[in-house]
Amino acid sequence: MTQNLNLLQGILFPSNSCFYYCPTNTLMVLQHKSCSYNRKCDNLQKYQGIHSSLPGSWKVIDHVEKCSLQAQDAYVHDGGELDAFPHIQTLKVFPKEELFAKVVMVRFDSTILLQKQLDLKTQVTSAVSTIKYLFEAGAKIILLSDWSMKINSKLPVVESVADFLSSVLQLKVAPSRCISNFSLSKKEELAKADILLLENLSEFKGELANCSKFAEQLSSVIDIFVNDSFSNSHKILASTVGVPPFCSACVAGFHFEESLCQLKSLFHEKLCIAIIGGGNLFDKATAVRYLASRCDGLVFVGMMAFQIMHALGLHVPLNLLEGGALKEASNIIQLARNRKIPILYPKDFWCTTNDFPKQMEIFPAHGILDGWIPVDLGPKALDEINSLLRDCKEIIWIGPVKFRLPSQVISGASKLVSTLDKLTQSNCKITVIGNMACQAVMKESSFVSDYNMVENASAVWEFLKGRKLPSLMALDRAYPFEIDWNAAYSHPFQPLVVDIGSGNGLFLLAMAKRRKDLNFLGLEINEKLVRRCLDCVHQSSIMNGYFIATNATSTFRSIVSSYPGELVLVSIQCPNPEFNKPEHRWRMLQRSLVEAVDDRLASDGKVFLQSDIEAVAVRMKEHFLKYGKGKVSVEDNEESGETDRKGWLKENPFGVHSDWEQHVVDRGAPMYRLMLSKSYSPPH
Repeated sequence: MTQNLNLLQGILFPSNSCFYYCPTNTLMVLQHKSCSYNRKCDNLQKYQGIHSSLPGSWKVIDHVEKCSLQAQDAYVHDGGELDAFPHIQTLKVFPKEELFAKVVMVRFDSTILLQKQLDLKTQVTSAVSTIKYLFEAGAKIILLSDWSMKINSKLPVVESVADFLSSVLQLKVAPSRCISNFSLSKKEELAKADILLLENLSEFKGELANCSKFAEQLSSVIDIFVNDSFSNSHKILASTVGVPPFCSACVAGFHFEESLCQLKSLFHEKLCIAIIGGGNLFDKATAVRYLASRCDGLVFVGMMAFQIMHALGLHVPLNLLEGGALKEASNIIQLARNRKIPILYPKDFWCTTNDFPKQMEIFPAHGILDGWIPVDLGPKALDEINSLLRDCKEIIWIGPVKFRLPSQVISGASKLVSTLDKLTQSNCKITVIGNMACQAVMKESSFVSDYNMVENASAVWEFLKGRKLPSLMALDRAYPFEIDWNAAYSHPFQPLVVDIGSGNGLFLLAMAKRRKDLNFLGLEINEKLVRRCLDCVHQSSIMNGYFIATNATSTFRSIVSSYPGELVLVSIQCPNPEFNKPEHRWRMLQRSLVEAVDDRLASDGKVFLQSDIEAVAVRMKEHFLKYGKGKVSVEDNEESGETDRKGWLKENPFGVHSDWEQHVVDRGAPMYRLMLSKSYSPPH
């Protein structure tokens, strides 16, 4: 280890050395395969590099190319991973060794783990697996959720819920009231039990308000946050959105990842027919238009059908119309006509009256008499649906077959399930979304395992509207591609040096040429600059240098975690996301990045910081000292005369300038530099 860090001892290069990036007269474009999910959403297919066929070229994978998923509108690339489906850190790939002895908070889904009658459904298994996996990894676990008597009437208080979870997990779960009772300490209670359950979040106003103080209180002593409650992903809650900023790492649990995978699969494949139930067309119009733009047909089996009928000019009783929905329904119909796809609405209904609820009559859709209320699909409606679905290979059913009153005699939902059952045996892929629709399938179907089911429809509706899911966006980002380090470096196990915000690559390219015993990685958000650097690497036959276009603030941990060797040096030089606003330059250095660097840096590893703005350099130093968990300290070089009175290094210790540093030096302005060192922690 000491030999690996010789680059930090003394001046290795003359201070006037200048290396500028190579001209880009040779373009090296290497593509990766697009992302896709299989039916059961088991594994994300890995991105593979296609090696360049240029004569004598070095094998390099260019991860800069954009995903070719424009038709699905699944990805929006803007110099980083900014998309509707952000690539997030998951528990599955998070380094297991980093969980040991850490305090991990799990936001679990009470509608899954606290059901009266649990079965071995996949989502229950994955939700349980999240907690057991953390326990087996040696983490101290704090469980957190909200629950109501509707979920399980036998679980009114935290003590009874803790007992129930103990039986489900086969692990001892201890109840804690440290939210309402400030005298109780999570740390003290964790010393007595490996798994704690906090109080019902629905009892605290700060949860729904996403109160920052409440979130900070929840996250006290927490190291890592695991969100495993996908059903709340569309909500802005303190426990899902407010807590992450206070934790060193925020990842998706097994159930969250599985649910997200199911959601993604809906947009990676062409849908054939969408069966749309429920009501409130005005609020869901954007989502329905999206389905109309993707599907080969729409079938309405709920209250939305009356809004479509009204827009088509059919007579609909006033009590069945929804305010403001006429224009939206007309737009959906016009879109369907432009695409020449069918829209199917029920041609008849079973109806009843308030005075005689047990008396059932069939009425044509356009001839429902005053005083009669539709309660179920009629026989003609079901026959038309059967005819339309007969040859389908892909169906999505979202929302319940539900009208104003529940039917006690006829069940259109059960007959619809019977039709879908037959289709599943003809290799038709069917995805059912929504609690009532999923319950109908589980109750009536003989082939439940052949359906893909997503019980919470709210998050899906929000996503169909084009809205980003708040709790999904709150999780840490992961680099979306698998990096083939064997292709990137000739010796991938050599110690690694990472330059965050590598710019034109002046610093990294020069270092790579001088230190063949180290590998150098530049992380830069500007894609054009990365292309230039990769081109220079290729032309110069550099075998120990590589560049990736990414937002290192969010992807550093996932990228470096996959590297097979040690991380010995991280440099952050003149962070500058906004050239015109120097006071904002420190914003790149967030707590999550500092903690990721601290976690991945080898013992005795170094962090080199510098900026031409003193306040920025001070802020960076303070962040590392504050969030470095006491392991990082400033190297004291005052006696040797290498630092000034304020502790800033007088010269660049490597003698190699970054591109911006060179610009500052050329105009005679000062640079503010310092070196941090990670203290050695002996193994336990």
